Amino acid sequence: MRAVIFDFDGVIADTEPLHFESLRRTLAEIEIILTEKDYYADYLGFDDRGCILEALRVNRRPISSSLVQDLMAKKASAYMASIKDHLVIFPGVREFVEDAATTYPLAIASGALRPEIELVLEQIGIRKAFHHITSAEDVTYGKPNPEPFLQALAGLNRHHYSATPIAPTSCLVIEDSLPGIRAAKAASMKVLAVANTHTVQDLHEADAISYSLSETRLKDLRARLWPT
Repeated sequence: MRAVIFDFDGVIADTEPLHFESLRRTLAEIEIILTEKDYYADYLGFDDRGCILEALRVNRRPISSSLVQDLMAKKASAYMASIKDHLVIFPGVREFVEDAATTYPLAIASGALRPEIELVLEQIGIRKAFHHITSAEDVTYGKPNPEPFLQALAGLNRHHYSATPIAPTSCLVIEDSLPGIRAAKAASMKVLAVANTHTVQDLHEADAISYSLSETRLKDLRARLWPT
């Protein structure tokens, strides 16, 4: 184990309720009803583009680039306004990140937009712990495609150049959704799933599962997932 790559929403910041409400309000403007149940069952883990495309597809609406871009902009604006007033961080995250950063290079691979990620990390005082961020704007394909995680690893290798680059199999990914788990596995990385937004049963494809980062110890994970 040589690096740790974090998802953002649902792992570091408890922002999924804010994403849901922002998306719900945006879709309501075009008379699409999105329920909380459907959001958590079918949309979690996708970036904004993926969520909007899925909503249009499910509701059999015509899809155009201009419509998707307009809805993405409205959703992003609503979300940015909400996180300034409703920021919630999961228990133990700050301590876990600070401890991990003393031993491993850290990155984020997220379907969130870069300004959203940067704002939250600065607010909670852990921005400097991360050497690389891959956000929605940086990839062609979001999760469950492995591109976000592979790009994050490439960023870490550029930042920590050595004669022996970090291999995908030496990376621990921390995720909270099935698309994220599948993306990490497709990238040949080990996955710790945190049951913040899904049940343990829903996350069974991960290599390890935790109820909270507050009760997770990296040295124990390393011993378990990379036995000597």
